[in-house]
Amino acid sequence: MSINTEVSAEKNGAGASMNAQEFLTFVLGDESYGIDILKVQEIRGYDAVTKIANTPDFIKGVVNLRGLIVPIVDLRIKFGLGKVVYDEFTVVIILNLNGRVVGIVVDGVSDVMNLNDSQIRNVPDIVASIDTKYITGLATVDEKMFILVDIEQLMNSQEMELVDAVSVH
Repeated sequence: MSINTEVSAEKNGAGASMNAQEFLTFVLGDESYGIDILKVQEIRGYDAVTKIANTPDFIKGVVNLRGLIVPIVDLRIKFGLGKVVYDEFTVVIILNLNGRVVGIVVDGVSDVMNLNDSQIRNVPDIVASIDTKYITGLATVDEKMFILVDIEQLMNSQEMELVDAVSVH
């Protein structure tokens, strides 16, 4: 099964409400996450990747996306979420982060949701064992909690410098 869905992230005009944001929600293990829809270029089914030697486990390799070499990062491995199984629901979200294209592997894409400021809560400080610097907040919609991730900050973090090295050629 091959999924190739172009995501049309229509930017709101100047008159749009500044309090509402659109998030693409996806699943990793037992948790639901959300990322800014404006960072999403497209969603594809998981295909084989070309492995690159001496890269961390979470960098699966690269794919050729219409002539562009795109590094693929498996967020399940990056977040240490246990056994990784690739099945028909596994997808790659292709991100465009300030002109830099990278793909992230997730267990499945759920939905696009509009969230306003009142639905987003800060991450509690009590969880010291979890690195929360890439988490912008927590949102609850219909009794379900979503972890909102600053995907650009995560992909530009120090250990992801290797993604830059891979994406050069």
